[in-house]
Amino acid sequence: MHFTVFGYARRKLTDEELREMISKTLTCRIDESENCGDKMEQFLQRCFYQSGQYNSEEDFSELDRKLKEKEAGKLPNRLFYLSIPPNIFVDVVRSASRSASSPTGWTRFIVEKPFGRDSESSAELTRCLKKYLSEDQIFRIDHYLGKELVENLSVLRFSNLVFEPLWSRNYIRNVQLIFSEDFGTEGRGGYFDNYGIIRDIMQNHLLQILALFAMETPVSLDAEDIRNEKVKVLRSMRALQLDDVVVGQYKGHTKGGKSYPAYIDDPTVPKGSLTPTFAAAALFIDNARWDGVPFLMKAGKALHTRRAEIRVQFRHVPGNLYKRTFGTDLDKATNELVIHVQPNEAIYLKINNKVPGLSMRLDRSNLNLLYSERYPREIPDAYERLLLDAIEGEHRLFIRSDELDAAWALFTPLLKELENRKVAPELYPYGSRGPVGAHYLAAKYNVRWGDLSSDGT
Repeated sequence: MHFTVFGYARRKLTDEELREMISKTLTCRIDESENCGDKMEQFLQRCFYQSGQYNSEEDFSELDRKLKEKEAGKLPNRLFYLSIPPNIFVDVVRSASRSASSPTGWTRFIVEKPFGRDSESSAELTRCLKKYLSEDQIFRIDHYLGKELVENLSVLRFSNLVFEPLWSRNYIRNVQLIFSEDFGTEGRGGYFDNYGIIRDIMQNHLLQILALFAMETPVSLDAEDIRNEKVKVLRSMRALQLDDVVVGQYKGHTKGGKSYPAYIDDPTVPKGSLTPTFAAAALFIDNARWDGVPFLMKAGKALHTRRAEIRVQFRHVPGNLYKRTFGTDLDKATNELVIHVQPNEAIYLKINNKVPGLSMRLDRSNLNLLYSERYPREIPDAYERLLLDAIEGEHRLFIRSDELDAAWALFTPLLKELENRKVAPELYPYGSRGPVGAHYLAAKYNVRWGDLSSDGT
């Protein structure tokens, strides 16, 4: 396979300086690691740099000229990756599409989030991009959709008879989508403050996973069939109400003699910022399959652990014969399917089991598929999968414009209300389990957060 990689930015750099920067983070993975040094050197020799302005068609024409030199005699296909601030997306797309499109092959653009701040800005961004590109040239990347366990969601559900009949309000009591980081904004507060945790994590990563989880069986595995079903889920959802949301912000904390800073201690964060670093929400899908089932979402920074997971809590067994053994806490007897997206990828099912011995003592056990034990080879990074998909023109794990519209329609009224009312976030200590309000929100729907239970696995 013939390829070249060009870096393009305003900075003045030589090819060698770019290669030096890349070499600091370059590793050999997945493929056999022997001759790693040789492979890295071969890759670096295909990396080049072009300095230019983002809104200059002349500068992109110069990039086009250099690309043609490298493409000589080959069918040229070009993939532009826009890892740049959103306010210059349109400048780059306009200049690159006019002056550096492939003359005979395909030209595609990967766009990094955020895709706007609300419905209006997102629609405007889409409208501007579509002046220069068709929808099938635009790849809106959400790296969570490339995670191995997210990819496996539909396989788990649609190819295992044991799960598909249970996947509805008849058997599922609630679904929890949990994302937590054990670090704060660490100097990125200025960027983060413009968006907050709801825009940064919930409206895209967690909502996309929810749509994949809850969708009906698609007609086929074709990208458009899958994305059609996801859009139906999003359009069936109730717009979020302020009563169903809790927001928080981490405060300073001292633990074990070490001091941890508050969010507003970050010098890049405006003083007195009300931007949430934590949010919990209850969402509902008003369709025949999911009517009345709470989908609880939780995302936060500076919490006690790092994890991303889906927890499916099933209904209690009717007329449970063993309720005396479990006492009044029926939650302890509830089956739960847990999909650990990161770290330590795993899928496990909590079942009730008799402890060996002469007495009738019951215990909760895990039927566990730990990926590192079952599949000892290294799991590809989400970006690797998604970049390959973009090269192959596979849109299945990328977000279509009507999906984006439906996602923003759910969250925009809530975001506007939070900002207009200047809702003060509940403070929680750095490294804690988050604000107490999240427990009250869950309790309102007779739910307990699965990641905070005594076994917490």
